Amino acid sequence: MRPVLTLLGAGENTYDFARQYALCVIVFGGIPTVLSNVLSNLIRSIGRSKEAGTGIILGGLLNIALDPLFMFVLLPTGYEVLGAGIATALSNCIACLYFVAVLVKMGKNSVITFGMKEGRPQRENMTAVFAVGVPSAIATLLFDLDYVIIDKLMVSYHDLALAAIGIVLKVERFPLNVGIGICQGMMPLVAYSYAAGNRKRMEDTVRLSRGLGLLIALISIVLYELFTAQFIRIFISDAQTIHMASNFLRIRVLATPLMFLSFFTVYLFQAFGKGRIALFLGVARWLVFNIPMLFLLNRLVGMYGIVWSQAAADILTVILSFYVYWKYGPRE
Repeated sequence: MRPVLTLLGAGENTYDFARQYALCVIVFGGIPTVLSNVLSNLIRSIGRSKEAGTGIILGGLLNIALDPLFMFVLLPTGYEVLGAGIATALSNCIACLYFVAVLVKMGKNSVITFGMKEGRPQRENMTAVFAVGVPSAIATLLFDLDYVIIDKLMVSYHDLALAAIGIVLKVERFPLNVGIGICQGMMPLVAYSYAAGNRKRMEDTVRLSRGLGLLIALISIVLYELFTAQFIRIFISDAQTIHMASNFLRIRVLATPLMFLSFFTVYLFQAFGKGRIALFLGVARWLVFNIPMLFLLNRLVGMYGIVWSQAAADILTVILSFYVYWKYGPRE
């Protein structure tokens, strides 16, 4: 475990805490966490969005409630990180049990079941699943790799910069996660309309989803530019860190609409069943534009080059995405 945690940025002062948290959340709670995510998506795919949403909210609320209980009440002082890990693992286990209960209640007649009545999955079905799933998996992996590289580059300046960018990366995820949720909700509707040949419904869904995602991105820009320090203070009270993180956030948030459009195009091609194109766009975004731009601007500009790299890379990504959609998107 030490090589992995060290690669991710754990130092002498943080390794023990990182190990405690990783043991709880990944080693002991990893399977329930992954399984709850899989089951929530499966349940949502058959139209049970209410049950899927309930399970996700249940896990989140339990985590919020159990964190202070394990961190400050049940465990002694000095074990706060371990308490947070136990709370997270336990809440994920309960969410997983909820999804299992939902499937059991739906019964054997449901499309989704734990039984093997249909035998082994057919080759073409497995191919279709991997065609849609692999691009998302690789994009998520590269997304996390990008964050690791940002941390590694920032730590070469000073701890204040590392703390500031860490907070900004969390704050900027709020509108981005909403945008990804819109994309995930759009996918089955677009896929169904595309397969059925209902061009108008497909285009209406795409237009509405894109407009809603861009609206949320623009609102986030306004809010983050006007109330930057207030959002940063949610995570830290140190004045120097707040000042630096505020400067970082004002720059990074400008890329939010571009980031949404990049994800949006990848999800569209997944909905069209064009997994190779989705994979190409996902890999190109990170390996061709984002990560090289980090090193390039860090070398040319310095610390603030790292902050500007997201916007610079996503401008190129969106240009490529629009061209690919024009070239390989659905025709009349």
